[in-house]
Amino acid sequence: MTAAPSWFDPKRPQPDLVTDVPGPEAKAVLDRDTAITSPSLPRAYAIAPRRGYGSVIEDVDGNLFLDFNAGIAVNSTGHAHPTVVAAVKEQAENLLHYSASDFYLPVYSQMCETLAATAPMDGKVRVFLTNSGAEAVEGALKLSRYATGRQYVISFFGSFHGRTYGAMTLTGSKSKYHKGFGPLLPGVLHAPYAPASLDYIEDVLFAHQVEPTEVAAIFVEPIQGEGGFIVPPAGWLARLREICDKHGILLVADEVQSGMGRTGKMWAIEHTGVKPDILISAKGIASGLPLGAFMARAELMEKWGAGAHGSTYGGSPVPCAAGIATMKVIQEENLLDNATKQGDFLLAGLRELQKKFPETVIDVRGVALMIGVEFPTGAIAERVQDAAFRRGLLVLEAGVNAVRMSPPLVLTREQAETGLRLFGEAVAEVAGQASA
Repeated sequence: MTAAPSWFDPKRPQPDLVTDVPGPEAKAVLDRDTAITSPSLPRAYAIAPRRGYGSVIEDVDGNLFLDFNAGIAVNSTGHAHPTVVAAVKEQAENLLHYSASDFYLPVYSQMCETLAATAPMDGKVRVFLTNSGAEAVEGALKLSRYATGRQYVISFFGSFHGRTYGAMTLTGSKSKYHKGFGPLLPGVLHAPYAPASLDYIEDVLFAHQVEPTEVAAIFVEPIQGEGGFIVPPAGWLARLREICDKHGILLVADEVQSGMGRTGKMWAIEHTGVKPDILISAKGIASGLPLGAFMARAELMEKWGAGAHGSTYGGSPVPCAAGIATMKVIQEENLLDNATKQGDFLLAGLRELQKKFPETVIDVRGVALMIGVEFPTGAIAERVQDAAFRRGLLVLEAGVNAVRMSPPLVLTREQAETGLRLFGEAVAEVAGQASA
């Protein structure tokens, strides 16, 4: 990266225990927020960020935090990467918006070309750009049904695909996401995720609930995200591909959280050699600007015509410029290799922590910078998250009992070492409370 902004001093000391969070400025933000925003927003802890650089966030009171959640795996190139910021400024000065749904926006097709060049599929692909991951899931769902003429789809328990109606129905990570919103979208079935056997799909769903010839698609996260960063065993996704091929079912890979280099490859499914029919992306695709996408084998997307799907803001100029710059940074700064190196270091350190606190740290799992740490209960995971926050480390709960780590891909070795130390102290604190 180029020179850091003037406010950022890498030598500025960060206290091991941030005792004044939330500080007075943050409390004012919290008070205003509590009075005016929707109470549906699921806040994790009381941070009020003002600015960031790389893997560091400064809050409104001047506290520094090491960001190991990256805005929920969004800030792939870190906060305010100069290359991305420059692309955003240049595009904003020329054209803030013109809808690519009804007109030929040059940067839209450029972004689609850039993304298609990374597709883990054979042959030509086509791309549709959205504002978010949930919108991309909705689009993939529509395309699956349209292209196959079939009405049913299958997803997995533990999955998270978004909060709009179709995406929420596909989601199977927590019952609270469905509470109060029924009836949900018809035609959606669920199966156990890895490491459970895939026999359930054929022996239960196909035998008792739906003919496989009526199933349009199976939606799967190659590594489950919000469900706890669950990594399927070797061969599991290949077997799923075989089931799809046997019955003419489309395989849809939801890489909203696992994609864009987080696992050391551009797409997590590349670790398996499995090729999806449709792939969904968002989060890290534009380093923090609202952009999502789904890309599909061309013969699928060419089955629908003008007006079958559209979006006023999807693929707007500024997010597209940020997306193209993000792809450039990932390639030119070798961020895939860095994700693997720093991720391997973190995984090794966390497994040593597990040996030290075996009754508190139940499991450590992940690939590169997509890491999950399992605890005995959700309450313990929440206490570890809070203890880390008070030490200046931002991690985030996932699944029922886990804490996830998804730092920016620009994470340095020094920052990885600091993160390990702070997380270890947080675990030690919580373990001490349990034994007291």
